[in-house]
Amino acid sequence: MSGPVPVHVDVPEGVLAGAPAWEVVGPGEERLPCQEDPAVPGRLWWLATRSPEVRHSQVVIRQAAEPAAQSMSTSKGVSLLTISRAGVPILVYRHGPVAPPEGKSPNYTRSGFIHPLYSPSGEVLTAMHPYDHTHHFGLWNPWRKTEFEGRETNFWEIANGQATVRFARFESVTAGPVFGGFRALHEHVVLKAPGGEKVALNEVWDVRAWNTGDGIFLIDFVTTQRCASESPLTIKAYRYGGFGFRGRLGWHGDNSDCLTSEGKTRANGHASRARWCHVYGDTPKGGAGVLFMSYPGNRAHPEPMRLWPPKANKGKDNIFFNFCPTQKKPWTLEPGNTYVLRYRMSVYDGKPSKSGAERLWQGFATPPTATVLGGK
Repeated sequence: MSGPVPVHVDVPEGVLAGAPAWEVVGPGEERLPCQEDPAVPGRLWWLATRSPEVRHSQVVIRQAAEPAAQSMSTSKGVSLLTISRAGVPILVYRHGPVAPPEGKSPNYTRSGFIHPLYSPSGEVLTAMHPYDHTHHFGLWNPWRKTEFEGRETNFWEIANGQATVRFARFESVTAGPVFGGFRALHEHVVLKAPGGEKVALNEVWDVRAWNTGDGIFLIDFVTTQRCASESPLTIKAYRYGGFGFRGRLGWHGDNSDCLTSEGKTRANGHASRARWCHVYGDTPKGGAGVLFMSYPGNRAHPEPMRLWPPKANKGKDNIFFNFCPTQKKPWTLEPGNTYVLRYRMSVYDGKPSKSGAERLWQGFATPPTATVLGGK
């Protein structure tokens, strides 16, 4: 479990104008396709092998003779956006409202989350609206226990109709030879504010799947949050909240587990801290899992985690993982400030590897750097 990692450089304004495609040429004359960042003009990304011996390179950026194949694709429909690699789906982002199962409260309707997340072999690894926790949505990012304008507000457990999170609009949708992804604005809405609905928090998701081509899916998830009014939002200390993962139905105490960077498992990992955590289990096609990685610049890194322990009823579908930067102490988001949390996921078939996880995390935490030596 290793492979290439994303690397970027920023080139001067105007250099990229008018060319259909660019490539990077490294010290070994290796030619690699590169792709411009939709959010940062002039920033070019490519995939390079991370070597402990080579921490920095000087590269040449030049116009490519012809565009590289756009292996990473995004397909946006009325309610779904799918990111694929060479036609193989990686994840589905739900930007349209999803109604709850029959017989459940309409308050469970939700948009702005990822499901399914697929393994490379095509197995679904997430659950949406599971029977035991209807408010769980695959991969999603609400806060559980907050205070807004003097009232406690819960964006996580939405059955009471107090608050919710909604997709508002796409800021960009991207496809190319290096990555495919999207940037989407979410609104964290207080539904029962005194004057009616009020947006407390604006959040931008930047989700990118990288063209690693090495048998894993490598996905970056960045959430940028800002207060939507002149009122702060205080996230109180609580055992869960933030970036959560509800595992596939059928994973339970006998056929799934977690492994953290500190050697903890589902049995003893809850409320511990870690740089990374494997969440894995059996599928009809063999083992599969997700390696969740926390960025060193995140609040409370190494981050506390919520891990559901194996239940007494081991046959119950019950795997859940959550990096929770507010588990130990509260966090007040102030108007005018910007708050960013970064995570990387490696989705794989097979069994978890501790050494492989550490290499991948190092590639995330301290990626190779580069400067532009020249260009044409």
